[in-house]
Amino acid sequence: MHDTPSTLQLVAAALFAVALVHTFAAKQVERLSTRYPRHAGLFHLLGEIEVVFGFWAIVLVAVMAILAGPAEALQYAESRQYTEPLFVFVVMVVSASRPILVAVSGAMQWLADRLPVDSASARAWLSLALVPLLGSLITEPAAMTIAALALAPQIFRREVPEWPKYLALGVLFVNVSIGGTLTSFAAPPVLMVAANWDWDSAFMARTFGWKAALAVFANATVATWLIRKHLAPRAPEAEARDAVPACVVAVHLMFLAAVVVLAHHPVAFVALLLMFIAYTQAYPRHQDALLVKEALLVSFFLAGLVVLGGMQEWWLQPIVAGMSPGVLFFGAAGLTAVMDNAALTYMGSLIEGIPDAAKYSLVAGAVAGGGLTVIANAPNPAGVALLKEGFADGTIGAAGLLAAAAGPTAVALAVFWLL
Repeated sequence: MHDTPSTLQLVAAALFAVALVHTFAAKQVERLSTRYPRHAGLFHLLGEIEVVFGFWAIVLVAVMAILAGPAEALQYAESRQYTEPLFVFVVMVVSASRPILVAVSGAMQWLADRLPVDSASARAWLSLALVPLLGSLITEPAAMTIAALALAPQIFRREVPEWPKYLALGVLFVNVSIGGTLTSFAAPPVLMVAANWDWDSAFMARTFGWKAALAVFANATVATWLIRKHLAPRAPEAEARDAVPACVVAVHLMFLAAVVVLAHHPVAFVALLLMFIAYTQAYPRHQDALLVKEALLVSFFLAGLVVLGGMQEWWLQPIVAGMSPGVLFFGAAGLTAVMDNAALTYMGSLIEGIPDAAKYSLVAGAVAGGGLTVIANAPNPAGVALLKEGFADGTIGAAGLLAAAAGPTAVALAVFWLL
């Protein structure tokens, strides 16, 4: 018997639903800027997917201040755990720096030259397959940032038809979501349960990792073949511009490694970010503009999801607890479309006596469904922020992403369910 939800819980659930609708309608909201030019700035702002959950989280805190008092509203907002939004901000800024991208690009070009396909297809395949799997070491947000920036000039260009871009985006989101499961620390939904359930990296590799790798390779191969005619080759002038001294690349890689190691200590990794910014200012000739604006927007989105999602436990946990392992597997994939998969697995970790089969079903379903929507997996907003300018109207339609991710999601579900 569950307690009757309070008025505030019902209001929070309603605002969460409104935020979901707003997410799916963001493209239409953006188009209102041309119909009402006097308020174009407002519609541009509300049409940014990364703004949606942060905006409605502010509304929730304001409503909470009215219903329960300002002190309780502030107490709730300050009680949330913001380590993940802060980490995503820091790792995006560091991993998107020019020396890091030069190092990754050079490694991918070296591998691409040795694959039995044309260079453009090889680079796209590596961005959709190898980089997402690399996320198991450098974390999923860093993998998303690097893969998105590598793919942007290849396929996410305005002159390319929309369907290849949506297909590449759907595969990228799904592959990043499942590609971080080779270890116990890189994927947010795994991190939420690893300590409570004693899942170490060896367990993840033999239980999830090899299956995820099969699905990643299959998705990347099919997608690369389908979009091969739209891929742009790497421009020679880009290679000349990219020259960066090896010592500078090494320093950036050390910063990235340190941020990843200290991912659960916000005071430490924020201090590292300040040192990193100081270093880039000391050697500006080897840098491009840091990705601060895009990273801030993504962090704002995730912080909003933390605030809104923290009030949904009253209805979400009973749903998860009431499912059998089979239903839970597919139910988790479906729920992930409307709830961050890390929040979903966290709810599962709170259930007493949950059997091993249900644990596997919950996490496998949650990571398999992590590419269906922008909010399904924490790194997805980073991909949207970095790639949306390549789409018509400069926005990514939620329905288009859902349709494009359905195929690769089905592959991931089949691999995790049947193998």
